[in-house]
Amino acid sequence: MTNGNGAPPEAAQAPQLNVLAQYTKDLSFENPNAPASLAPQAQQPSINIQINVTANTLADSEFEVTLSIEGKADNAGSLIFSFELQYAGVFRILNVPKENLHPLVMIECPRLLFPFAREIIATSVRDGGFPPLMLDPVDFVGLYRQNMERQAAAAAAADEAKPS
Repeated sequence: MTNGNGAPPEAAQAPQLNVLAQYTKDLSFENPNAPASLAPQAQQPSINIQINVTANTLADSEFEVTLSIEGKADNAGSLIFSFELQYAGVFRILNVPKENLHPLVMIECPRLLFPFAREIIATSVRDGGFPPLMLDPVDFVGLYRQNMERQAAAAAAADEAKPS
C-alpha cells in the first residue's frame, strides 16, 4: 500500500526538520578603548557570555528561532571588547507530536545554528584586533531545562500573588 505518491505510509509520517534559511539579524562589536585595549595585557581578561533562545511561529509548521549571544571581555574593570549577535533560522517541522514540538524547536534548532554563530563571533573578535574567541559548545538541553524551571517558578510566584 502507498500514500498516493508511491511511498509507503510510514515514510509519509516520518518526522522532518528542514532549515529553510539562516541569517544574521543583528551584530554589534565594540572595542571602545582601542588602541590601548590592543596592547599586551598583564593578565587574561575575564570573559562573560550570555546565551538566549527565542522562537516565533511563522506558519503551521514553520518557526523562526533566534540564538542571541552577548559577550564582554574586561580586565581590572576596564572593558576590552563586547559583542552582541542575534543569529536566526527558519525551520520547517513536520510530523512531530505536539508534546515534542517545543523541545525540538528550543533545543535542536539552536543546536543547528550554533556553529555558524560561533564562527561569526570568532571572526568578529579577530577582526577587532584580538585572538578569535572560540565559544565552548553549549548544552541546549540544560539551557532548555533551566528556562522551563525559571518559567515554572515565575508562574508559581504569580499564582501566589493573586488575591483569593
